[in-house]
Amino acid sequence: MIDALTGAVADACARHTTDPDTPAELNAPLWEALDQIGVLGLGVDEEKGGSGGGLEELVAVLGVLGENAAAVPFAETGLAAWILAEAGVQVPEGRLTVAVSDGLEVATGTDGTVEVSATLPRVPWGEAAEHVVVLSGTTLAVVARDQYQVTSAQNMAGEPRDTLVLAGARPVGGQTWPVPAGLTQAHEQRLSVLRMAQMAGAARRALDLSVHYASERQQFGRSIDRFQSVQHQLASLASEVLVCRTAAKSASLALTRGDATFALAAARVAAAQAAGVVAKLAHQVHGAIGFTEEHTLRLSTTRLWAWRDENGSVHQHASLVGQQALDAGPDSLWDLLVRA
Repeated sequence: MIDALTGAVADACARHTTDPDTPAELNAPLWEALDQIGVLGLGVDEEKGGSGGGLEELVAVLGVLGENAAAVPFAETGLAAWILAEAGVQVPEGRLTVAVSDGLEVATGTDGTVEVSATLPRVPWGEAAEHVVVLSGTTLAVVARDQYQVTSAQNMAGEPRDTLVLAGARPVGGQTWPVPAGLTQAHEQRLSVLRMAQMAGAARRALDLSVHYASERQQFGRSIDRFQSVQHQLASLASEVLVCRTAAKSASLALTRGDATFALAAARVAAAQAAGVVAKLAHQVHGAIGFTEEHTLRLSTTRLWAWRDENGSVHQHASLVGQQALDAGPDSLWDLLVRA
């Protein structure tokens, strides 16, 4: 099933490639194709408004989209739908995104309606989304696009990371909902897994581009992949790509099993370090051409750098791993490692 699913998504990506000159612009034809395939609600049970499937299928599809630098809010929509399903809230149709805020103000307007206000920075695909799901402490709100103002911004890969201003916005359904216990932390963990899946795909594309370039670039009368030093770089690059893929898969399995705090943090550290090495080696193989606007390598490596630093830094995840290892102590450290 996964092979058929990823094959269909890869075919859609091939038919509707993202314009490298406008990476912040929604790839609407690809989004429609994904909708027709029926994967937009992947990872959410059908009885809750999703398309069925589990985290494993969702991670596999995100790997393909990451590999193709797809300019669509697939991860964000899937994450928002999952949050709403877990909270027992009807999932609206269309593109969704998620914002976490500690400053959402809820008030009752002069006509008795509920109004919410907050400034939400760096929201992925905030302008293209049709609804934003706001998690704020114990309060959850769903706000439609016509209820908030947008200031556009981008991450280093050119992906939208907009600031949304909700000023007396009327939430969907005229109400807010309570956040189930543990949902905010679970959202952070699920987001970590989704970003690692995207990173694994981007790393794979960086490897493919590097192998192809090295086979074509001629130096001293032969292709540069005939030189041992370049062969070593490509071999190291391939091994780090495998680390990215393994980290995403192991994190997905750990999250599906249950308590995954230690395993997820360890996977994030491994994936982030591997992503940095992949980007460095890919650019070394390509030489200066890889940094230019004209070359598509930047679409993969800038995403690796951007996604690596989202949802917590490497230092934060490494500190968590170290602290949990210390807390476990010599008598329980082995069990902690085995469970991860």
